[in-house]
Amino acid sequence: MGNLSSCFTGSSNTTHDEDVLPDETFTASSSGISGTTTSGKVLFSETSSSGNSGYSFGDNPSFGETIKLGPSGEILERPNLRVFSLAELKSATRNFKPETVLGEGGFGKVYKGWIDEKVAVPSKSGSKLAVAIKKLNSESMQGFEEWQSEVNFLGRLSHPNLVKLLGYCLEDKELLLVYEYLPKGSLENHLFKRISSMEPLSWERRMSIALGVAKGLAFLHCSERQVIYRDFKAANILLDANYDAKLSDFGLAKLGPSGGNSHVTTRIMGTYGYAAPEYVATGHLYVNSDVYGFGVVLLEMLAGLRALDMNRPSGQQNLVDWAKPYLSSKRRLRTIIDPRLEGQYSLKVAFELAQLTEKCLVSNPKARPCMREVVEVLQKIETIEDKQKENTTNSKRSTSANSERSGYHRRFPYHRNGILSQSQ
Repeated sequence: MGNLSSCFTGSSNTTHDEDVLPDETFTASSSGISGTTTSGKVLFSETSSSGNSGYSFGDNPSFGETIKLGPSGEILERPNLRVFSLAELKSATRNFKPETVLGEGGFGKVYKGWIDEKVAVPSKSGSKLAVAIKKLNSESMQGFEEWQSEVNFLGRLSHPNLVKLLGYCLEDKELLLVYEYLPKGSLENHLFKRISSMEPLSWERRMSIALGVAKGLAFLHCSERQVIYRDFKAANILLDANYDAKLSDFGLAKLGPSGGNSHVTTRIMGTYGYAAPEYVATGHLYVNSDVYGFGVVLLEMLAGLRALDMNRPSGQQNLVDWAKPYLSSKRRLRTIIDPRLEGQYSLKVAFELAQLTEKCLVSNPKARPCMREVVEVLQKIETIEDKQKENTTNSKRSTSANSERSGYHRRFPYHRNGILSQSQ
């Protein structure tokens, strides 16, 4: 993620909300670690290094009571997280050895570690559970804000297409988060890193990933106080062992507008190439600003190219600017589809996806589809593909049966009345 800009002006019909939290400081004392706003309001306190969460929330985002959203999604009133000690996490990563590093970003590093499985799943014991441990930069206020945003949001949100946050650590001014480990890594790596041991993602798998993360975003957007993800990109989509997709990194997440407002006004942060144009230009953040980022990732999956790549020829460096005109023509669409997908899709389905991508990328946020509509379109595309597969299978069976019958008669040309003649 990166700070796109810090200069913007407010306007009417906005909710002014500089960030999820006001300016805050945290101090260590003999009784634990506490955080306060500049006005002196307690944000949280922690008095234990292990066990259940010791959080006391102050001016943090409130979703109200626990809300169940269908069979797969839930928003908790408060985080239900384990508090890890720094010693536990040092042990889990062998003191944060370099060889345990999974990735690195502006926030810090992510390490692979192993914890007792009975800690994460009380019904199990005697084995180790792989986890991902994010160690944020404790020297910057941005690192602290992102750490607390992850706890506030991801600690309360439960959905199959969101990475599960297991716990956190705030000790000796160290900021750490503990997540479930997703062995297949990021969508970014699978799309763009040409590694010999890594098979290119098939068309079917890309469509499954798109539908999964669309469901995750729809879940965030459908609560009474909508959650704006704000940093939707291929690097933040992680894949489990079955290539099921999950959104990760909620460091920039914000509550959506309230009181009849259409958007919130906030510091402009995110990633070049994915951030919606209205947000970059004005600092106005709409729920549908996430939809634009989703459209960019759809285009990346379709073309197999990064949103921004300065190594491409002039005029093609910004993928949206270059490829968007190709989305409205079946004939031109073929020229931008990832050549590694050759023979895996029908043009009808590819064009359906291109049209959806184009709608997500329109300049006016109010004209973009909501994520529930996006999910419906992707499910429709999935149904079309299933029918095409069924028709292909039936056609092959029919051809095979006809071929067998034809071959039988060619071998025995004097077949009469069910009796095989031996004559020539």
